[in-house]
Amino acid sequence: MDMMPSAGAYVGSWTVMMAAMMLPSVAPFALLYARGASTAAAPGLLAAGYLAVWALVGVPAYALDRALGMEHPTATAAVLIAAGLYQLSPIKNACLRRCRSPVDFLVQHWRSGLGGAFRLGAEHGMFCLGCCIALMAVLVIAGGMGLVWVAAIALAVAAEKLLPWGELVSRIGGLALIVAGIVVAL
Repeated sequence: MDMMPSAGAYVGSWTVMMAAMMLPSVAPFALLYARGASTAAAPGLLAAGYLAVWALVGVPAYALDRALGMEHPTATAAVLIAAGLYQLSPIKNACLRRCRSPVDFLVQHWRSGLGGAFRLGAEHGMFCLGCCIALMAVLVIAGGMGLVWVAAIALAVAAEKLLPWGELVSRIGGLALIVAGIVVAL
């Protein structure tokens, strides 16, 4: 019997999980935006734009999860090593810099109006995605979407974005992922 949920149920669950996982790290940005928003609806549209990005990522996550099934040690080792390398990459660092400075992001990307709020949320979501995509691949492939992995990755993301030494946390996490991938491969 196929225990995999439907695509709609998976993407819905994925989106709720992303909202919960990303809330601590995106809260400073959202709260700062809400203070300057011109209407009460704008913060909700900002959140909708942000979550729309993560909902769209749920589609390939579903396909990947469905294709690989529950356990695939070779894929697990590969994703751990690839995620570790990504954590050390210039792309990750560029996205992390944008996510770590909500004031700078708002000054550089501000959009007025309700459509602007949605677009601003989506733009921030894209940088957040660039920052966290490899960790989400680990969640799907190595972690099997388990709650322990969800909590660990949520803590890592929050530490990277909120702590003064967040970039160092990212690099240490990258090295740890590479080592874990090698251990799984062996």
